[in-house]
Amino acid sequence: MTDKLITIVLLLIVGGAYQYFSGRTRTKKAPATPQGQAPGAPDQAAEAAAEKKAREAAAVVALGFVAEADLDTENAQPVPAGRTAAGAAVRSGDWEAGAAYIEEAGSDWEERWQRVRALSELAAQDDAWLLAWHAARPADPTAALVDADTAVQVAWNVRGSQAGSRTTQEQFRLFHELLLKARTAVLEAQRLADPADPVPYVVELPIGYGLGYPHEQYEKLWSEVVARDPKHLSAHTSAQQYWSAKWRGSHELAMDFARRAAAGGAPGELLSLLPLIAFVEQESWDEDLRPETFFKEPEVAAAVDAALVDLAAADPADRRAVRLRHVLAWLLFWLDRDAEAVEQFRMIDGHIGALPWIYAGSPQGRYLHARNWAVRVTELES
Repeated sequence: MTDKLITIVLLLIVGGAYQYFSGRTRTKKAPATPQGQAPGAPDQAAEAAAEKKAREAAAVVALGFVAEADLDTENAQPVPAGRTAAGAAVRSGDWEAGAAYIEEAGSDWEERWQRVRALSELAAQDDAWLLAWHAARPADPTAALVDADTAVQVAWNVRGSQAGSRTTQEQFRLFHELLLKARTAVLEAQRLADPADPVPYVVELPIGYGLGYPHEQYEKLWSEVVARDPKHLSAHTSAQQYWSAKWRGSHELAMDFARRAAAGGAPGELLSLLPLIAFVEQESWDEDLRPETFFKEPEVAAAVDAALVDLAAADPADRRAVRLRHVLAWLLFWLDRDAEAVEQFRMIDGHIGALPWIYAGSPQGRYLHARNWAVRVTELES
């Protein structure tokens, strides 16, 4: 008997989990409040269900998966040591370490973008080190780039992540005002930049959908990005937001953008992520759609299959792949392809600061529901 099987048997015997696993209702829908019962009223059945859920969680953790209390809700994957060191350095005032960290990315434009964003998020909270950098090197293009993205981050922090209906008019006013200032900073960063660098134009993409650029103007901005890096994944996912229904387009326009991008990507370039994002976005905003039916549509299943082929061809060291793995885990779960979902959950487990988990009121709840279900079906009941 393997160590894994021994662990499971002990949990079943000691925790009484066998009765739970053999009798659990096989539905992926959230449980409803019993008819005629007020929400929150004492209910022995609900208490029993909570106990069963706790036993399931313990059994899943015993198989090596991360416990709820240890889930990282801020990051999609472990933070590289170099990023942690650069962050610590700039917080202590060593802006030169931050500058070197960004420049080390060279012409890997995706990596340069990620490093700029990591430092601009810090500067949005405390920019003393960035001001010192500007004072020492007034015409430094990298400092100008971090400054521009910091301005974008500040604007978005003021707006918040709530839907428009839950955002105050004062928030919108300040958001618009700060984005106009950010655009001035972006234009300066573009002026100073290496002509080959797409990142100053990537930084402008969220300004475009925040300020409501007309479609023609946004397409012109997009052309500046793809002329420099036609396969920049983060640029694509940012631009896709502009074309979505919640910003300046529609589900149809966002899907059209996603399909064209995916069709133009070679296996391993991970642009198959975009149609999956479009499906997740559509389900999250359309109240008439239900994941248990919508995500089983043939078009969704075909897009998932294409994404799995794309992922298999990617460089194992490509950190962008984790974004695709998170979405695949969610969609494979709804497609009842639980064994394949578990493969993805094993690769991402412990870090849930990513789509689709962040679209839920409780990212931990959404993640654990899907992960634990898939693990139970494939590894505890098989």
